[in-house]
Amino acid sequence: MGALPKWRSLDCRRWPVRRFVVSLVAAFVAVGGFVVALASAPPASAAAVCTVGWSANQWSTGFTAEVKVTNGGAAVTSWTLGWTFAGDQRITNGWNATVTQTGKSVTAASVGWNGPLATGASASFGFQATYSGTNAAPAEFTFNGVSCSGSTPTPTPTTPLPTTSMTPGPTPTTPLPTTSMTPGPTTPTPTPTSQPQGCVPTAICDGFENQTGTAPSGNWSVSTPDCSGAGAVAIDRTVAHSGTTSLRVNGAAGYCNHVFAGNSQILGTASSVWYVRYWVRHTTALPASHVTTVAMRDSADGQRDLRFGGQNGALQFNRASDDATLPEQSPAGVALSAPLPVNTWNCVEFKVDGRDGTIETWIDNTSVPGLKNDGVPTHDIDGQWLNRTWRPALTDLRLGWESYGEGADTLWYDDVVVSSARNNC
Repeated sequence: MGALPKWRSLDCRRWPVRRFVVSLVAAFVAVGGFVVALASAPPASAAAVCTVGWSANQWSTGFTAEVKVTNGGAAVTSWTLGWTFAGDQRITNGWNATVTQTGKSVTAASVGWNGPLATGASASFGFQATYSGTNAAPAEFTFNGVSCSGSTPTPTPTTPLPTTSMTPGPTPTTPLPTTSMTPGPTTPTPTPTSQPQGCVPTAICDGFENQTGTAPSGNWSVSTPDCSGAGAVAIDRTVAHSGTTSLRVNGAAGYCNHVFAGNSQILGTASSVWYVRYWVRHTTALPASHVTTVAMRDSADGQRDLRFGGQNGALQFNRASDDATLPEQSPAGVALSAPLPVNTWNCVEFKVDGRDGTIETWIDNTSVPGLKNDGVPTHDIDGQWLNRTWRPALTDLRLGWESYGEGADTLWYDDVVVSSARNNC
């Protein structure tokens, strides 16, 4: 996409020249009685060309894709990336973008915090989808409606874009706010606070800002259930979702590398319905073997754990008392769950209802079908889970890593909130 005509620039010094040209044409028309049609330049586009990185991990009936879009033009405050599938791919859920599909056409829209992109800045998002036959990557993308390759012009919007008054005025003495686009491990962080983002008066919240040492303390304590190994837990002040502090877990591969930071107070006010929300960032895709990243002691199930982690590359719940999983570990069941994107902060929230044993899980505010037990047996999802009556009574929350085979990972947890109602992200 070529450079915009210079007179379109938001430089007020050029406007007197343009007014002079328009006045000259008007005078010419008045004197000669001759109508002159001025060739108007196309309206300035709200988007610019882009480059797209597309990485897919597929199996026989489905796949996940990680997409990285880089803005190649002027800075934008929000973005949409569009493409058309060549086959019968159908998106089931997404993260870090609002992904919608109509027929073969797909649009992924920014989600607020990742909307502003300076020139050369990038944003990443992902999605899960089903397919049959071939699964070719899209050949063409649009960025805010403009072809990234420049091969197809964007239709002019039918609704005029708002204009900005350019009446000369005094030069502002206060600089306009800017957003730093320096790459880093976190999104822009607010001023440190003892309470995490989204904490409401009825919730118990912990953003780890009150931790003073390198080892978890206060309501948090380190444990190595069953057996200990190479795993470790520490307070980290180099990576955080908000504030300056997070809980870091170095999860080692191999059976017996079990380590957690546990809190026996944080579930206290939720009565028999627990909404647990936290932000997590990790470095390595979930392995094929079973791992646990969150464990909760269930006093109504022989003090055995309700475990949340992953298997076959996707998130899952596991009931330690009978090893039931949610979803079932069939290919169709796994496809209804979701992976946990790496190297980005993910908002995870789940509800466990002790009154009827139901569960629901949201990733970045999107409910995951394979991680929902609604009390009615559904093949490939909760049929195995509902093989017996289960009414949990959770007593503690432990964040960490429990490996049952291959797979090592480094995880950061932050902004933990527990309440009896939805917390959202």
